[in-house]
Amino acid sequence: MKLVRTFGRTKKAAAALIETIEQRGAANTSKVEADVTRIVTSVRERGDAALRELSAKFDGMKPEASLLVSREEMKAAWKATAPELQAAMRAAQANIRAFAAAQKPKEWTITPADGVKAGQIVRPLESVGCYVPGGRYPLPSTLLMTATPAQVAGVERIVVCSPKPARETLAAAWLAGVTEFYRVGGAQAIAAMAYGTATIARVNKIVGPGNLYVTAAKVMVSQECGIDMPAGPTEIVVTSETGDAAGIAADMVAQAEHDPEALAVLITSNVALAEAVMVEVKAQAKSNAIAKQSLAAQGFVFVTETVAEARVLTNRLAPEHLTVDAAADLKWVRNAGSVFVGAYSPQSMGDYISGPNHVLPTGRVGRVRGGLSVMDFVKVITVQQYTRKGLRAMGPHAIALAEAEGLMGHAQSVRVKMR
Repeated sequence: MKLVRTFGRTKKAAAALIETIEQRGAANTSKVEADVTRIVTSVRERGDAALRELSAKFDGMKPEASLLVSREEMKAAWKATAPELQAAMRAAQANIRAFAAAQKPKEWTITPADGVKAGQIVRPLESVGCYVPGGRYPLPSTLLMTATPAQVAGVERIVVCSPKPARETLAAAWLAGVTEFYRVGGAQAIAAMAYGTATIARVNKIVGPGNLYVTAAKVMVSQECGIDMPAGPTEIVVTSETGDAAGIAADMVAQAEHDPEALAVLITSNVALAEAVMVEVKAQAKSNAIAKQSLAAQGFVFVTETVAEARVLTNRLAPEHLTVDAAADLKWVRNAGSVFVGAYSPQSMGDYISGPNHVLPTGRVGRVRGGLSVMDFVKVITVQQYTRKGLRAMGPHAIALAEAEGLMGHAQSVRVKMR
């Protein structure tokens, strides 16, 4: 990790570094775009044949293997799962479901004028595709985090795609009641869900994290299929003045082990805390090869001149995960994917069990949206209704505005119904 003072003689260098981090983006997909274009085009044109070829090439899928995972296979995986892990999955699912239910937008109607009603109705998407990574680590938690809010939203058809799915992921699918699970991954899975094949019918929206190829494919198909957000390497920012150095370091190492390109940042005006965290991170990452690599390249401790400066810098970085000292700090937080408050709120709890979604915005996308939620799986449709009295009262205003814009047909449509 690197310690950087944002004031004094190092002010200029610190500003340049911060600007570089700000410009990192969710993911730099340019280096894989050509390969992804070929994959997506192949699946779009040749369907299942391309899927099988690509799955054999990248994931070692055997020719006789079925693309569709049977419910019997999922059930067997669940039965082979240790009771304590079954209990953990059930607890996570219950918390995710409860959080999504509380989050779901409501239908309502107001009466802005006599004889006029306006409101909204909420309808689920008809189908969604949940991508569950199957690379460095099995991620049953991601299956629950994507499928559960879709179920709460009322989505009728939920498709899961994952390459070489681990037993734990299949077990989570059984628990979630998934009926369409395909052992397909990478850009080819995204193309299949976006455009459809003989085996995998197209979906309305694709959600879930993935590697650079998955992200590039999601961006590529986004004009024809909805997506949640582009996903880059994971990020952690801890903004603290009074935190426990060992606890802060533990969170930083935990997030850093996700990816060699993960970003891990401590922001503080407390020099003693900064130095203590540096020592702790070095000790705790010693036996964690991926975290050690990530922290060496993308680990920073920014020492600011004031607490106010630390807060401004935090919002500039708009981190995926943010830890602050106390609930009072929430008042100044403007940009973040998910916030963890206090010394007893490890970020790993949010990754698994708390209830809020762990599919979160990276690359400063936190400036414009939060994490995946039940709202990603519904449409809010507005409704208006006028009585004769309401139209007579409000119609002249609409006519005046239409005529001001030169849209005489608009004005006439109101006049005709006013008669």
